Amino acid sequence: MVALRALEQVVSARYLSLAERERIADMYGRGESMRAIARALGRSPGSISREIKRNSHPTLGYQPYGAHRTATASRARPKISKLAAAGELRDYVEEKLRVRWSPEQISKLLIKEFPHDGQMRVSHETIYQSLYFQARGGLKREVKEALRTGRTRRKKHKSPEERTSRFRDPMINISERPPEAEDRAIPGHWEGDLITGTSNQSAIATLVERTTRYVMLVHLPIDHSAESVRDGLIKTMSTLPAHLRGSLTWDQGVEMAKHKAFSIATDMDVYFCDPHSPWQRGTNENTNGLLRQYFPKGTDLGAYGPEDLEHVAQELNARPRKTLNWNTPAESLRDLLIAS
Repeated sequence: MVALRALEQVVSARYLSLAERERIADMYGRGESMRAIARALGRSPGSISREIKRNSHPTLGYQPYGAHRTATASRARPKISKLAAAGELRDYVEEKLRVRWSPEQISKLLIKEFPHDGQMRVSHETIYQSLYFQARGGLKREVKEALRTGRTRRKKHKSPEERTSRFRDPMINISERPPEAEDRAIPGHWEGDLITGTSNQSAIATLVERTTRYVMLVHLPIDHSAESVRDGLIKTMSTLPAHLRGSLTWDQGVEMAKHKAFSIATDMDVYFCDPHSPWQRGTNENTNGLLRQYFPKGTDLGAYGPEDLEHVAQELNARPRKTLNWNTPAESLRDLLIAS
């Protein structure tokens, strides 16, 4: 009797109940169609078809109690994570997490690097689960270093605070940016911003090319005044060939008050986003989020020299990107330079 009550217990509305299976057996036995049964139960025809196909007895056909026992047994499938056991797959995942690849980047590059090895496969969700739930996951407790958010649980995204200001020299609004920059058809259009350190006393200027996602970091050793940012950007952009100096998009931060002098020196127009509209330079926003893995908020950024910034930029440019068909920004920029 106890076993029968357990069998009849409804676990979830997602799963067919014993009563529903009895009704399926009655209607199916009368020769009614899958669609008719589905309408009667409020289920999809596909669910009814799969139920009969999967849980029918090879000799007796569809029997409701037998089908219910079969479905209940198959539902309890405790699995050990693919990353719980030591081996080449887990070593690969941990190695890439240490250089701050995302779980999706790791998952996709396994296919690319091991095209004929079915054992070297793991979904990005499995990697996340292994990090979030250590007891069942198998990865080392290195969440802070492994994920850009540093969180141990999922949470909804929150919009960051934005700054706005106005300049003496007239600004060119982003609405006037040329179509080739907007649709990323032609390389050489950049987005930029500052990331700041403790109490906004130190900063690094960040630049990312919209087509290739190639990152350049600008060392600001003294301060992040308009003059220092102007000089740092001019020095950095001057290292690029002319065809990769198309335009620069920035927010309305006071550090770009000398934008006209920058434009004259580099022959690059500067386009300014609307107030409180970080999505208008979303590629750079995403890049700054990645950079916070290396430069957490509250860090004194003045402690990092040009060599440190170059090392970080090289790591970011060596990460495969989904939007680049899992090529890296460095590879994409190299191909552009070779083709030019």
